[in-house]
Amino acid sequence: MKVHDVVILGSGPAGLTAAIYAARAGLEPLVIEGLSAGGQLMNTTEVENYPGFPEGIQGPEMIELFRKQAQRFGATFVTGDATAADLSGPPFRVATEEQELHCRTVIVATGASPLELNIPGEKEYAGRGVSYCATCDGFFFRDQEIAVVGGGDTAMEEALFLARFGSRVTVIHRRDKLRASKIMGQRALDHDKIEFRWDSIVEEVLGDGKKVGALALRNVNSGERTEMPCGGMFVAIGHRPNTELFRGVLAMDDQNYLCGGATSQTEIPGVFIAGDVHDHTYRQAVTAAGAGCRAAIDCERWLEAQG
Repeated sequence: MKVHDVVILGSGPAGLTAAIYAARAGLEPLVIEGLSAGGQLMNTTEVENYPGFPEGIQGPEMIELFRKQAQRFGATFVTGDATAADLSGPPFRVATEEQELHCRTVIVATGASPLELNIPGEKEYAGRGVSYCATCDGFFFRDQEIAVVGGGDTAMEEALFLARFGSRVTVIHRRDKLRASKIMGQRALDHDKIEFRWDSIVEEVLGDGKKVGALALRNVNSGERTEMPCGGMFVAIGHRPNTELFRGVLAMDDQNYLCGGATSQTEIPGVFIAGDVHDHTYRQAVTAAGAGCRAAIDCERWLEAQG
């Protein structure tokens, strides 16, 4: 029975950076890519805020470069998703649809998924006017009319950030009052470039096949349907950490994000966490990569201490 030094779950910036560092340390990491291989960057058309790319880079291209770098140092990859994880070892056991893997350590970098509206046109225009991250994509909507969907703190933060770029930002909320904290809500309400469409939902994203041009809205009280012209729609209704596999096994907060401390070590010795599966504050490629580095170093040191 082959026992791997480390199995990494996830192939976004956190998982791939962990793979680069673990591979360079001679640990020959095995990366289970996940069904959404590459993570959220695969839906990002252009990344301009990652150091080292002054001209910007396409999200999928960046992921491919990360992957090649990890492979160069000896990381190997398994396509598909992890379907089960037994962390009662060591050795730990991680199963995919096709095989069961045994390992001394696990790095969990399964990421988080933005909650979607699941309406017509949303997937079609993802990366072409539909976005889930203002700090990632806001710059591309300079002097355009922008819509933000949501009513919580995240939506207010997105709206305030986007107001720096857009000619106008319209917050679309299905209720008649915000769920956001009072201070965040008031900042948005007081901003001269932010407007609100209360009691409204987006029913469809409209465009010319290349980019977003308008949103079809419906008032939930009157049923009235209207079209609102806009160049971009930012969906800010929250994220869902990909932690189902570890429910009842690893400590989670009330939003099901994995809990961590001063290091990447979890409460199970030999199990480490990195990236958006743990971080719901920053959610940036660069912070996820830093967390992947940290997890790999913690993992290497832990293995060394075990002899």
